[in-house]
Amino acid sequence: MKTVLSENDKYLLEKKIVRAEEQSKSQIVLATVIRSDSYADIPWKAFALGVSVSGLFALAANLFSPEWIPEIAVLVAVVVMLSTGAVLALLTIFVPEFARLFLNESHAESEARQYAESLFLSRQLFLTKHRTGILLLISLFEKKVVIIPDSGISDHVSIVDIQRIITLMKAPLGRSEFRLAMEIAIDELTKIIEPLTADDTTGNELSNRIIEEKGV
Repeated sequence: MKTVLSENDKYLLEKKIVRAEEQSKSQIVLATVIRSDSYADIPWKAFALGVSVSGLFALAANLFSPEWIPEIAVLVAVVVMLSTGAVLALLTIFVPEFARLFLNESHAESEARQYAESLFLSRQLFLTKHRTGILLLISLFEKKVVIIPDSGISDHVSIVDIQRIITLMKAPLGRSEFRLAMEIAIDELTKIIEPLTADDTTGNELSNRIIEEKGV
């Protein structure tokens, strides 16, 4: 499985999580997923585009070459259209950058959040004494970041705070500096949560290991 964090990156991030949790008394969990959904519609969108564009070219070629025998022209047009559509559909399967061209922004946002919420539940990140878990997920294919605070701190980590943190992460993520982006997020979360936590200490309730999943 493709990973975007080296062993050294993970080691440094896990040490940073320990320090941040000691300061904020929260439980920070970092995760990456290659793809939050299979997006079965994307190859079909590419196929439809390939058929449509090649069909227009075939029509234009027929108009400017009237000497073609109609039956042959139709056969050639069908073959070209289907072949072009098939090639574009295959490209979306094997070339993520090309597939992303057919990805709707709101759909990507929705799927990344849905995956993060599912991960929060499946990993039982809610099992902390004061419900102070917080998940930060980077969905690689969608190029989306999702931050989910548990109920014990959700009233203090506002949507504005979350959006500001995500905005700060965009520049390093654009340069594929994933560790730096996560470090920025940890620092900002610690600043927000630190003044709001109780005095009692519950220890390390959730694993500090970085979660890396292939996804759907």
